Amino acid sequence: MGADRKQTAPRFLRKLLKWSGFKPPLEQAFGPANTVLVLAAVIGIVAGIMAVTLKNGIGWLRQLPWIADGERGWEVRFILPTIGLVLTHILIRKVFSNRHPGPGIPSTLHAISKLRARLSRMSIISPISASFITVGFGGSAGLEAPTVQSSAAVASEFSRRFNLDYRHRLVLIGCAATASLAAMFNAPLAAIVFAVEVIMIDMTTASLVPLLIASLSALLTTALFIDPNELVQAGRNLPEWDGAFLAYLPFAVLCGLASVWFSAIYRGTGQVVRRFNHPGARIVVAGGLVGLALVLFPSLYGEGFELINDLLRGRLDRLDPVRNGQFITNNTARALAIMGVLWLCKPALTGLTVGAGGVGGVFAPALFSGAMLGGMYLAATDLIFPGWHLIGGHFVLAGMAGLLSGILRAPLTAIFLAAEASGGYDLFIPLMLTSAIAFQTARWMRPNSIYTEELAERGELITHDKDKAVLTLMKLADEVERDFDAIRPDMNLGELVEVVARSRRNIHPVLDPSGRLLGIVPLEEIRGVMFDRDRYQELTVRDLMVVPAATLDLGDQMDQVMAKFDRTQAWNLPVINGGRYVGFVSRSKLFGAYRNWLQAVSED
Repeated sequence: MGADRKQTAPRFLRKLLKWSGFKPPLEQAFGPANTVLVLAAVIGIVAGIMAVTLKNGIGWLRQLPWIADGERGWEVRFILPTIGLVLTHILIRKVFSNRHPGPGIPSTLHAISKLRARLSRMSIISPISASFITVGFGGSAGLEAPTVQSSAAVASEFSRRFNLDYRHRLVLIGCAATASLAAMFNAPLAAIVFAVEVIMIDMTTASLVPLLIASLSALLTTALFIDPNELVQAGRNLPEWDGAFLAYLPFAVLCGLASVWFSAIYRGTGQVVRRFNHPGARIVVAGGLVGLALVLFPSLYGEGFELINDLLRGRLDRLDPVRNGQFITNNTARALAIMGVLWLCKPALTGLTVGAGGVGGVFAPALFSGAMLGGMYLAATDLIFPGWHLIGGHFVLAGMAGLLSGILRAPLTAIFLAAEASGGYDLFIPLMLTSAIAFQTARWMRPNSIYTEELAERGELITHDKDKAVLTLMKLADEVERDFDAIRPDMNLGELVEVVARSRRNIHPVLDPSGRLLGIVPLEEIRGVMFDRDRYQELTVRDLMVVPAATLDLGDQMDQVMAKFDRTQAWNLPVINGGRYVGFVSRSKLFGAYRNWLQAVSED
């Protein structure tokens, strides 16, 4: 029956192979590896369509007069973010049954670590539709994270339909992340590197090929439909690097410090607005503050790629809220002040938007803040060291790479994204320098990234350390054995012997009437008296029970569980939940589960 299913389930695969003339044995043609390759291409197309829909839809909203014109319609722009948050709240509550998709990439990482890489079907639609409203109505957030989450949900659904195991599900989710970022930023190599740095646990040549296919298919899907102004593309016309090596050293450290500041402000403002218990209060406060910022600085609208491209082109007129630009270009100090305000505002507005229930990511805001920091550094050096004559666009790109590296803890992604945005690798050396120093500076001050901080605090973070990754994937509840015969503390030795005689276990939990664990009676503890019939009525379980070497809580993380086994050298430990006995976990069962998970996350 299983063999028949393998031959008939992927119907479109059979048609494709028949059309191509490829005729291997059926079990080879329709095996998981080839299925993953075809699904990678399909996921790339789906992710590309999602990116096109979001980008072009929000581009259409931006053409509306009261948004496109920076001088008129300020009343509308003030109320617009509040309207967007209200509509997002209604959409999530009424259409999606009050199931907020959450932060896109952290939610995806949580699904990988704790949900066996399974995302709900609702996550296919809810992130992108909610982010369209949030960002389209002026919310300060990015579109990349919701697209990654929706594409990952599509990958999860394909995996479910084709009965793929955890290893292949993880590869397809990596394909979803790759395709989404390739489509969003027109940066196929950076997208692949992002999947490797952030999503994937085990990376081999076999898993690299699907990522390449997904990236290429997404790129081809979006190439003809997305306006280049919606992407970071202006850096392709920058002059060659002038070799100003030393100027990047202090700037790289500054990027590391700025990335820590960004993360702190983003989380802090989000936590502040979430303190309002009523969602209406959160929406009014956050929407009002974001709207006020849009009135004063229209360039803070949405992702902000237009302003990034203007900075790369050397055009500073869009910085000025009154849009005349006359004293921007002639007054470096004013330009520095305005870029400083924009740099300070962006993480705060993003935290407010997401904290109030909006849906969006931090990828684009990180790029925006990095571009502002690069512009600020250039303006400051022009004032202090006018003889340096640094190339502005280079530091805008380096700032984007530095902040992205420090905030996301993905230095290679930052390097390749900035390099692809500049149209080549002429700036590779300063980008590498800035990203590496910024990454290390931020890591010293804040160990985890903005994506993984909350997951690490809950012990749910998957890393490239395969041992830690396997422990994160394991769940204590799955390893509990519950077929132990419980006994009462008032039972006498004779009654205990009867229980032992019919039991298959050599250890017995002692429970009170409410189910709380009082102790345990191991078989070796009673072996010396169990055949002494003269003491059957004299001794009770309370006299014979011992305190276990340690107890495990059902909510313990697996690294805590392993640490308790190592410390006590016990073979079995009892598990409790809310003070009540649940069962026992054995060392041998844990090692068996560990080995199975290790095989599941490793390539053949």
